[in-house]
Amino acid sequence: MNIAASVGPALALEIADAESIAELRNQAEGCSRCDLYRNATQIVFGEGSGKAEIVLVGEQPGDREDLTGKPFVGPAGQLLDHCLDEARLDRKRCYVTNAVKHFKFTPRGKRRLHAKPNAGEIRRCAWWLGAELNILQPKLVVALGASAVYALLGPKVKLTPARGHILQPANHPPVLVTIHPSYLLRIRDEAERHRLRLEFVSDLHKAAEFGAR
Repeated sequence: MNIAASVGPALALEIADAESIAELRNQAEGCSRCDLYRNATQIVFGEGSGKAEIVLVGEQPGDREDLTGKPFVGPAGQLLDHCLDEARLDRKRCYVTNAVKHFKFTPRGKRRLHAKPNAGEIRRCAWWLGAELNILQPKLVVALGASAVYALLGPKVKLTPARGHILQPANHPPVLVTIHPSYLLRIRDEAERHRLRLEFVSDLHKAAEFGAR
């Protein structure tokens, strides 16, 4: 298991001040740090044990998450749950959150299509993500996808070469880099999808072993 040299995080130097996740969530309810709140149904904050040893960080809520107010409950979240089971990593041991807390989308008729958050939106929302990590003090953070990698490790770390490695950002817990489960849902080739799913489960198993130390 590789722990690389220190890299610079993109997390804001200034973060929200709270003593608990519940207090932090209450503060975030009225968040207007970027314009995404204007069109989103509600903020989707992190969820899980306040004593979680592992924090899973995705990109942003999707349509289902925006409507329910809960992270990772849509198709990608259901796939994540299956992969966590295969990796023998109990989701109850984890805290699940996103780099960006509001749903960014493009309207297409009655549908709302996912739109990738930009660097400015990720940096502004690091106010909350940094505070979540500061309160939880987990053993390990799992970066699910490129946006989470950017938020946690900065612009110099790229997903593909770093995938499967555990990196050590300055002043924050170690970060394991892997793909976002939604990526698996977009792969049409069955053999390729199966191969990458096995790699994803292997990464999650690595996180489970690290958290059990």
